[in-house]
Amino acid sequence: MSARLPVVAVVGRPNVGKSTLVNRILGRRDAIVEERPGVTRDRKVVEADWAGTRFTLVDTGGWLPGGDGLDTKVSAQAERAMDGADLLLLVVDTTVGITAEDEAVAARVHRSGRPVLVVANKVDADNREADVWDFVRLGLGDPVAVSALHGRGSGDLLDEIVARLPVQVGDGRDDREQDAAPADPDVPGIAIVGRPNVGKSTLFNRLIGDDRSVVHDQPGTTRDSVDTVVETDDGPIRFVDTAGLRRKSRVDEGPEYFGLVRALQAIDHADAALLVIDAVAGVTHQDQRLAERVDAAGSPIVIVLNKWEMVATEDRPTVVADVEDRLGFLGYAPILKVSARTGLGVHKLLPAVREAIDAYHRRVPTRELNAVVGQAQAAHPSPTGRVLYAVQGATDPPTFTLFATRAMPPTYLRYLERRIREHFGFGPTPLKLRVRKRAG
Repeated sequence: MSARLPVVAVVGRPNVGKSTLVNRILGRRDAIVEERPGVTRDRKVVEADWAGTRFTLVDTGGWLPGGDGLDTKVSAQAERAMDGADLLLLVVDTTVGITAEDEAVAARVHRSGRPVLVVANKVDADNREADVWDFVRLGLGDPVAVSALHGRGSGDLLDEIVARLPVQVGDGRDDREQDAAPADPDVPGIAIVGRPNVGKSTLFNRLIGDDRSVVHDQPGTTRDSVDTVVETDDGPIRFVDTAGLRRKSRVDEGPEYFGLVRALQAIDHADAALLVIDAVAGVTHQDQRLAERVDAAGSPIVIVLNKWEMVATEDRPTVVADVEDRLGFLGYAPILKVSARTGLGVHKLLPAVREAIDAYHRRVPTRELNAVVGQAQAAHPSPTGRVLYAVQGATDPPTFTLFATRAMPPTYLRYLERRIREHFGFGPTPLKLRVRKRAG
């Protein structure tokens, strides 16, 4: 069996400072933090290190039994993290004391059978030290006093964590956070992007085969980017579920803003993007602006028409034609009709993505490139000049420099791009053509 990093899950009721503690342990702002409950909803998985010991850290949403539908799903995510961890950090709020919710979480932690450390948070001054011992009543051992916000006691806590971790854990146990490894630059990353409530998280869960992201019919459920490496027949792929991108005028200054920042970062760093469109609602102005932003990043794009099963048969040709019209600037991108909820058509996504990524990194022979450009010019000469020589200057995306006698009209450059794309099979990856004038 291969080795994996031990897993530490940070759990507790809402608004006790779990994400702040995660950021403190990491030494950077990785989890979104705001002073109101419910900001963290999905399981956020990152790698941490202390004194040469590496471990996987899982930030969870607040465990809150008896809540509404969304609370129940968030709690279920936290429970999956509990059951898949080697050590639990039960975070409590020293300024509030033991609440009924703390007792309920402690009972659930006890039932999990996992080793646990009670982390008494918000001990920001010496006069709070005595309040820590009230949490002994939870029956889970002596609490560790920390101030996640100011860093007080964080070194002692990390020493305790490392001391209780197994040196190495095999991957034979079921339902573990084995997909929590940090991003490997050799593993292609696929960002799942779109407006709020178009089904991105449902599609993410369908692709990875695990209810990893919280899925709910309330827009904006995903506040942060969640990524998972999935082993496929073609090798590992890292899928990144992002927060829904709203217009800037509708993004507040709290978690939605940071969710927007993380989503844009995921787009910029991705090898390809799945642009999810609600097939029932059709392409909106916001979808168009988002598509322009993804296209500007230069990554291959696959357009995913989700909720296809809800579109009437007689309306389907109109829906596709509308997508082709409104997203005409993504003419190279394939349009796949899927249902993330039922799984319809989802099996076509991975082959399309793999084709796009392969083309994204492809370099073509210079001699063959010039032969293609020469044949294209012979069939349809440019009205303004001619291309003397062509060379591929870069990949990611494939970029071609055309040395020409005069500037080329945009329509003729699109013609040459189409001929190059068709001949070399670039498929759904963007191409860049640049013209440099040279006397001929």
